[in-house]
Amino acid sequence: MSKILLLNGSPKAHGCTAAALSEMMNVFAEEGVETELIQVGSKNIRGCVACGFCSKNGRCVVNDLVNEVAPKFEAADGLVVGSPVYYGSPNSTLLSFLDRLFYSTGFSKHMKVGAAVVSCRRGGNTASFDVLNKYFTISGMPVASSTYWNQVHGFTAEDVKKDLEGLQTMRNLARNMAFMIRAIADAKEKYGLPAVERGSFTSFPDGK
Repeated sequence: MSKILLLNGSPKAHGCTAAALSEMMNVFAEEGVETELIQVGSKNIRGCVACGFCSKNGRCVVNDLVNEVAPKFEAADGLVVGSPVYYGSPNSTLLSFLDRLFYSTGFSKHMKVGAAVVSCRRGGNTASFDVLNKYFTISGMPVASSTYWNQVHGFTAEDVKKDLEGLQTMRNLARNMAFMIRAIADAKEKYGLPAVERGSFTSFPDGK
């Protein structure tokens, strides 16, 4: 059975972002996809300090939720990252978590399906959406799309439930994501995964 890991980057476990993720989880259940929801936004997560510990030890030097989630991410076929919009950007706690999760894990994320979901009252949604998608696109993760940008609007969870187009977008996103995971699994069995080149590293020392 396919499995999708969902991260709630809001400090509110039952707020607007949770309402969007819940709509997706209902569809995943219908599609026969296993899910696990992890609350990130309410945790005390520090940022990366670039100490290099993870490159030698395969885990982050700060032994918190990042190291706990890492093996779950490795085992998952897809990752949904949800965040509220704060000052036109995702929740900083979530960003610290994602920086360390993606940087400290040496396992391949190639062809795991990623999806970003944002919730806002009015503005800043697409800017936050772009920030979250960059974690996927630098990691070889296909990005799932929907029938609109993956966003819901509202000040409360009850408001989000009135955003019928936003909820529709979440349902279509979940169906597309489930389909992509199945399609990639079938193609992997038939053709194998695409080769990944790693030899080149652009740098310009001494200004040359």
